[in-house]
Amino acid sequence: MTRLDAGELSIHLVERVVRVSGEERILTRLEFDLATYLVRNKDKALTRAEILDAVWKYPQDVETRTLDKHVETLRRKLSPAGARIRTVHGVGYRFLDPEAKVPN
Repeated sequence: MTRLDAGELSIHLVERVVRVSGEERILTRLEFDLATYLVRNKDKALTRAEILDAVWKYPQDVETRTLDKHVETLRRKLSPAGARIRTVHGVGYRFLDPEAKVPN
């Protein structure tokens, strides 16, 4: 698989390019890796520890707010697709399948 598609969001894995509705979005390495991990696991509630381990390679016991800041930035950069990155309170984050309705 060389590309992940989720509605208007297209992630080109080999080229490391992200497009929303055909428009390229510039992401940092970590933002790209975070977006890829979330989309690969769409609709799954991912814990903060899972995401930190998969994307940052942090040990499970590390407390950090860097994930929250990256999610905030990623939501903004991927707008409107960024609205599909949802907070799962007390757990972590989930990327909603594009077929799911996004509540306002």
